[in-house]
Parts: sequence; structure tokens; C-alpha cells
Amino acid sequence: MKQQAESVSVVWPQPVLVRIGYGSSEVVEGPERAIEMLQHRWPSRRGLHYDRAKNACILAAARNSSPHVAREEFIAAALEADVLAH
Repeated sequence: MKQQAESVSVVWPQPVLVRIGYGSSEVVEGPERAIEMLQHRWPSRRGLHYDRAKNACILAAARNSSPHVAREEFIAAALEADVLAH
């Protein structure tokens, strides 16, 4: 009998809060949600940190890089775009 591997999302030890536009703060718990935010919700103000965060989160979600590094890069991108919630 063939077993299917369970797909378990990578979760950061501490989530990151972002606020895009005038909405309420949103919780980003790991690299998969961060990728979603970066690709579909991010403001047009994008720079070096945006690209680094996107790449780091893709690698971390695939378990090919450190989730800690991905979180730090995501925070840097959120600061750069002025969406980090306090």
C-alpha cells in the first residue's frame, strides 16, 4: 500500500503583522502566506527587499532554506513598503 506524504506548511515561531492600505492588520504566519501577500496584495512600492523576501519565502516554503531568514527578509520588505503593523 502506497502512503501519501502529508503536506505541512512551514510556520514561523512568531507571526508578522502587516497592514496594507486602510484595512486592519493581517497575520502572516509563514512563508506560504507571505508569498501570497507579496504576489497579490503588496503595494506597488517594491525594491530590493521585496525581491529578496519573495525568493527567500519560496525557498523556505519548499524547505530549501531557513524559515528564519525568510521571516527576516519579509519584515525588511514590509518596512521598505511601509506596511509593517506595530
